[in-house]
Amino acid sequence: MSVKKSITALKRVTQLTVLGVALSLSAPAVYADETSCSPFTPLVKGQEDFVYVWTLGVKGMGNESDKLVTVSTNPDSPDYGKVIAQISVGGRGEAHHMGFTDDRKHLWAGALDSNHIYIFDVATNPAKPRWVKTIRNFAQTTGLVGPHTFYAMPGRMVVQALSNTKDHGGRTGFAVYSNDAELITTEMMPTTDGGDGYGYDFAINPNKNVFLTTGFTGWNNYMMDIGKLIKDPEAMKQFGNRAVMWNYKSMKPQKIFETPGAPLEARWSHGEGHNWAVTTTALTSKVYTYMQDDSGEWQQYEAGTIGDPSKIPLPVDIAMTGNGKDLWINTFMDGTTRLWDMSDPKNGKEVYTKKIGNQVNMVSPSYDGKRVYFTTSLLGNWDMKGEKNDQFLKMYHWDGKDLKLGFEVDFEKLKLGRAHHMKFQMRDLKMLEPLKASMSSKLKFANK
Repeated sequence: MSVKKSITALKRVTQLTVLGVALSLSAPAVYADETSCSPFTPLVKGQEDFVYVWTLGVKGMGNESDKLVTVSTNPDSPDYGKVIAQISVGGRGEAHHMGFTDDRKHLWAGALDSNHIYIFDVATNPAKPRWVKTIRNFAQTTGLVGPHTFYAMPGRMVVQALSNTKDHGGRTGFAVYSNDAELITTEMMPTTDGGDGYGYDFAINPNKNVFLTTGFTGWNNYMMDIGKLIKDPEAMKQFGNRAVMWNYKSMKPQKIFETPGAPLEARWSHGEGHNWAVTTTALTSKVYTYMQDDSGEWQQYEAGTIGDPSKIPLPVDIAMTGNGKDLWINTFMDGTTRLWDMSDPKNGKEVYTKKIGNQVNMVSPSYDGKRVYFTTSLLGNWDMKGEKNDQFLKMYHWDGKDLKLGFEVDFEKLKLGRAHHMKFQMRDLKMLEPLKASMSSKLKFANK
């Protein structure tokens, strides 16, 4: 069988298997995980033992390499709040995001510039992950550039990209791999029926048989110095202004929304009975929700404004709380985290703010809501310069009223690079919460 026919057949199998998942939607509603894990990934519902931090190498700092850094987070551990392991992957490829496989045994991590994807074994010894595989031909085999979001499907990993090999612009798509890192298929972002072809994040709601994608910008922009970018009128036009609701079963666009200003992270609320997702826009500082109306049609609503858009606070990472009531929003330029009450998803309200540092990017709340973690780096050429270039991991205790610092790891002082994405893990994976969106074993893909 030819390669083309093999991929077509595998794509058909993917769609049929996802159909099997869609038919099991009578399972109980999935509750939100720690931050943005796929609903098909088991959860850390109690005290996390470790946090993995994916860091950007810095020229002249340590060995200058991108790294996976492990920090001990259990207060009962003698190493609480300390770095206990690190893996250098060689070179600086603009390390960015990570994602667990559906069994939480492997962690995929990508680099936006080199296009390498690194796979780590985080199950054999969660305290000391092992680098077990590297995908080095992502761009060559998919035509995509900038592997950004890593999102688990049953037996599969979806890799949402930011750019393409032809012109390094914003036209892009996503690739589907087996858990054994075999490429299955590639889908492009829509450019018809109002689509603009941009992509950024990817988030599934299996109970509604849909997934949501957002749009950002291409390699030409995200690898440019931010000062130069802001002064370039043509470059500033090259940002996404659409969000797309897809049919999960068929992997085809279902509805395209005009969401101006570069919509970034896509997050579903998994509170019981909820049927909505949320994103924020980097350039226009808005909160948008996507909700079904009484007829079942997906609609977009502008749910609020974050800070003062004229000051370009630059909303970056967001995270829902477990019950879907609250939303953490980080604004990069002022180093502030903001808690929004989303009890009315169409009309969110900011109820709490706290300055975390000179800059802040990623936010990861624990499932139980008692701890909130923050890191600082956005992109190598977008981070603050000089003394304002904070690079840390901070954990805060949250009592429902105020954030109180628990511990801090200074990544610059330890010569670990720029701290970007985070993922939690437990020492004993048997303690992970079983999947709420349960799937029988016959619906899972057999890895080759």
